[in-house]
Amino acid sequence: MQTTIFTIANQKGGVGKTTTAVNLAAALAEKKLPTLLVDLDPQANATSAIGVEKQPGKSLYDPLFGEGSALDMIVETPVKNLHLIPSEEDLAAAEIELAQTENYLARLRATLAPVRDTNRYRVIILDCPPALGMLSMNSLAAADHLLIALQCEYMALEGLGQILRNVDRIKTANINPALDLGGIVMTMFDMRTNLSRQVVDEVRQHLPDKVFTTVIPRTVRLSEAPSFGKTIFDYDPLSPGATAYKNLAKELIKRFSLTTTADAPATPAVPDSTLTQGAAASTPPDAA
Repeated sequence: MQTTIFTIANQKGGVGKTTTAVNLAAALAEKKLPTLLVDLDPQANATSAIGVEKQPGKSLYDPLFGEGSALDMIVETPVKNLHLIPSEEDLAAAEIELAQTENYLARLRATLAPVRDTNRYRVIILDCPPALGMLSMNSLAAADHLLIALQCEYMALEGLGQILRNVDRIKTANINPALDLGGIVMTMFDMRTNLSRQVVDEVRQHLPDKVFTTVIPRTVRLSEAPSFGKTIFDYDPLSPGATAYKNLAKELIKRFSLTTTADAPATPAVPDSTLTQGAAASTPPDAA
């Protein structure tokens, strides 16, 4: 089974990046696509948002520096067909320490290679920190496609050019020449305002083939779900947010010809995994 790696990135925080990573991964898993979500943000918002408890030492920190394997970091989640490599605070040190290693931009790609080689997952989704630091740049070097979560506000447009320039640098430097801008997900769309419509129209005018048709609405339910350690599909399956992420998953499957056959092999169980079914944190994690 071929594995496709997507990284969801934006150097700006609060744009719905982690919300998109978690719910898009869950929507793909519901389509019977074996999916792995990798939390690269030391804040571990994706980890708690999906209902998995943070644990010291349970992240990619050690594997990034050759200590242990990424395979040993995989845990199950409450969502069928969806596994997770969690994050925790130690990963913050990687931002500094990676710069001191050899081939520092290729460390994540090498770390994930054993996972990719198992062919256990059809899709791997990387959730990045809200900054273009070492971890985010490593994700660009490791991914097949970049998905940009872009808030429907003009301030968010300023960062779009910056991240596209970094993609060009990664490709020009031959670090990941095959990296592709897979698409732009317009998030926090407010149908009551002309501004949201204007921003979507402007981005579609400049990148008509890259913007997904589905826009993610700004809703309270999407903001509430992470504080209960649930995806939007478990928290409020009939909400506009749930419908939007289901439609986004359908678009992604069609755009990248992802396998959706009913007889696709089930994601194998992960031994010694840690699950938390209830609230994953005492306070809601950041929406991005």
